[in-house]
Amino acid sequence: MNEIIYHITEKSFFESQMVNGEYFSPTFVEEGFIHLSTKNQVENTLERYYSGVKGLVLLQIEAKQIEEKLKYEAATNGELFPHLYGPITQQAILIVEEL
Repeated sequence: MNEIIYHITEKSFFESQMVNGEYFSPTFVEEGFIHLSTKNQVENTLERYYSGVKGLVLLQIEAKQIEEKLKYEAATNGELFPHLYGPITQQAILIVEEL
């Protein structure tokens, strides 16, 4: 697995979480995983869930760094999305891009 996957989040939340070198999304406790996207899914995810939201970052994540806890699962529309059943570690993040 030598691919890049993506996570969208608020910059301020991301920065507050990375203090300990691990990131958990705001919905992790409730859902048990972190929502991720493939490159082809990022634009639609932004439009669907973050339209008009300011202060976002796009994390580019090296999938092989988190592959043990990474699963591709069907969303309600049947499309497969990557879900991470654990934290995103500092080592796995290649780029933090402000949107």
